[in-house]
Amino acid sequence: MDLKEAVKKIHWLGHDCIRLDGSTVVIFDPFKLTQSKPADLILISHDHFDHLSPEDLEKVRKSDSVIVTDKSSAGKISGDVKVVAPGDRLTVKGVAIEVHPAYNTNKEFHPKSAGMLSFVVNLDGVRFYHAGDTDFIPEMADLNVDIAFLPVSGTYVMTAEEAVQAAKAIKPKIAIPMHYGAIVGSEEDAKKFKKELEGQFEVVILQKE
Repeated sequence: MDLKEAVKKIHWLGHDCIRLDGSTVVIFDPFKLTQSKPADLILISHDHFDHLSPEDLEKVRKSDSVIVTDKSSAGKISGDVKVVAPGDRLTVKGVAIEVHPAYNTNKEFHPKSAGMLSFVVNLDGVRFYHAGDTDFIPEMADLNVDIAFLPVSGTYVMTAEEAVQAAKAIKPKIAIPMHYGAIVGSEEDAKKFKKELEGQFEVVILQKE
């Protein structure tokens, strides 16, 4: 799948919730969903209410859906749940998943010791990075990804300016801002992120579905 085709298969369902409509349907952090097709694979970055929402999970879960998440989140849900931690590698429903950390460096909402997650998934030959709730962290420099979903709202996560630094370290072919428009942050943050990276990376601002 080339990257233009890959972008057409990305659906932003608000906040940090992204759905990838590939040969396997993958959804990250379902929250406040108005509508969505069900997912084969559900990835949950951590147990805060705006990422682990049992009510929204049920809206996208099928009888054979697999959930991949951290230990803390797994204790709050049932079903086919695979517990992972940063550094883990696994393949679920034909999708290769690398588990990476997500944490704050200058605030206390997401401490490194909590073991919260970000994910790189290889879906149909494209490597997608969902950063979860994070600041710009050193581990980002070691990633090898095509498309990166990065939070830009500030307060609990990176600001747009910090996300620009993260994008420069990660060097994805396409960067997509997220984590705005629901609890904190606005489209202005996404636009600021795009403007700062003009001429360096392709930045796609998705419309919420």
